[in-house]
Amino acid sequence: MITTIFIWLQAAVIPASVISARAGTVESVAPVVETTTGRAVRLDRLSPALPIVVRDDGPGRFVVAVFDVAIALSDQVPYARIGTSVIPLGGSPVADRNGLLVPLQVVSELLPRLLPSRLAFDPVRNELRVTAPAPAPRSRTRRRVVVDAGHGGPDNGMTGPIGGRNKIREKDITLAVSLELARSLRRRGVEVTMTRTRDTLIGLYDRGPIANEAGGDLFLSIHVNAANMRWRRPGDARGFETYFLAEAKTEDERRVERMENEAIRFETAAQAPKDDPLSFIIHDMAQNEHLRESQELAAAIQDGLGKVHPGPSRGVKQAGFVVLTTAFMPAVLVEIGFGTNVAEARYLASTSRQREIAEAIADATMQYLERYERRLGSAGR
Repeated sequence: MITTIFIWLQAAVIPASVISARAGTVESVAPVVETTTGRAVRLDRLSPALPIVVRDDGPGRFVVAVFDVAIALSDQVPYARIGTSVIPLGGSPVADRNGLLVPLQVVSELLPRLLPSRLAFDPVRNELRVTAPAPAPRSRTRRRVVVDAGHGGPDNGMTGPIGGRNKIREKDITLAVSLELARSLRRRGVEVTMTRTRDTLIGLYDRGPIANEAGGDLFLSIHVNAANMRWRRPGDARGFETYFLAEAKTEDERRVERMENEAIRFETAAQAPKDDPLSFIIHDMAQNEHLRESQELAAAIQDGLGKVHPGPSRGVKQAGFVVLTTAFMPAVLVEIGFGTNVAEARYLASTSRQREIAEAIADATMQYLERYERRLGSAGR
């Protein structure tokens, strides 16, 4: 639908005080108002002539759905995001207590450009014409989950346990659990994409784009934890924890962040995001859209693992994992246990326990997806 990241649009000159949408004999009219960034309109006022839903997606974030196109907008940010493409706007959306005001350009240029076979703008009449009827409701499309087995190839991840004879490598455990997780999800009718299915190195900055290109609904990254050797009794550390992407707040969260991000040293051509203001805005928009959902997904998985895991729950945590930064969907990193602990390493190496862990994560994933879809249905009514 959009072949380039940037489409430079010029705002139309619309002197009238109202703008309308028309579908056959049905007409909806919305007033044009002045904001600090220019003339704007409330898109939801153009319903029912225009099949549109405006969903509040968290503080200052909104998703606008028109026909089968979803547009992510943020308060005071002059960009719109559709999938992985970002489009500059002539002005910024403005959120107030009554909802969202968007630049007139969204109605006069962006929507007709995105949906040329369904929408056309008449600048003389200040009218957005719906030239094709809204599609009949479709049955729910199949869900797709991207499963990421941490580490791989020359990157073994952690090796443990401390003082134990039977050593495990993180890359082997994560792959075994991820393969079981993929099988479990597929049995439930979920489409699964794996970032790796064998012992190979996948760059940290490449894993998210794999998920985006696959059209994933969720991103699950599986890892094994390791104790800080400076702890008083590091071999005693046990338990499981699930992370979502946000700034680490505690020293332990920063420790795990450093440990997992250290894998980038194995990459010969890691492509980090460009360090410029526009890249930062684009990246921040894409990630913030899914922050709340990622946190809820992490909580669901943590609760699910608590039903089967012998170790203590270490809770839902947050950190700046590189592997999560480029996955533009709800995304979590699951530390399924401490490979540095003798008993927990033996537990993680057991084929039956790997299957049990995978089933618990799959159960939690399905429960989350069902709740998420119910929320979407409520927002659309």
